[in-house]
Amino acid sequence: MMKHKWSTIGIATLLLLVIAGCGDKPTAAPANGVEQDTSNVASGAGESTQAPTDDPGNEVASTPQPAVDNNKTETQATAKPVAEEKQKQSQSIEAYYTNSQVMDLVPAKTNISFSNDVEKYTETFKTLQSNEKTELVPLWDKIELKSLKFVDGQIVMDIHKPEEAQLGAGGESLAITSLAKTYFQFDEVKSIEVLVDGEKVESLMGHVDLMHPITRDNSQM
Repeated sequence: MMKHKWSTIGIATLLLLVIAGCGDKPTAAPANGVEQDTSNVASGAGESTQAPTDDPGNEVASTPQPAVDNNKTETQATAKPVAEEKQKQSQSIEAYYTNSQVMDLVPAKTNISFSNDVEKYTETFKTLQSNEKTELVPLWDKIELKSLKFVDGQIVMDIHKPEEAQLGAGGESLAITSLAKTYFQFDEVKSIEVLVDGEKVESLMGHVDLMHPITRDNSQM
């Protein structure tokens, strides 16, 4: 009985050893001792997908937009057309001259161009200073117009009279009358105030009284 018992124990021990030998073997550790990162997913033929980099060469350059000059745009929108500002009118007028004997006044037609009243009457004065017809003598050719204004129907002109512009009594009277006849052809002109170097003088050349102002009534037209 004792011998049979030991035989049973030996068989049982042998079975335990066999069962222990067939159990799961421990998983081998990586050779470098670092656990493999399984977060990367294989793609293609064993190549793993790479994370995007910050390489500036891969960026698409954006086209810079031109800055809008608001001031320039506003200026162009509010500016008046240059052609409109400089548009001139043309008018045919009569200017008065004398003959070679300085005995009488002779009218001659001429054209003036202007864009406002001051320019209109300034250009009119210029016609009294020269004439294309050689037989007609201008009486104001040596007199300088320093300034001219037109206010409430009155022309105010400031002139400078050099010594060479001096005329005799007859010439002075004709000069004043030629000025009045030339300007009073414009209906809107009611009077003419003539100043010499900014002052009211009794006589233009010392022979004839100069009225202040000259009107249609006192100009002996």
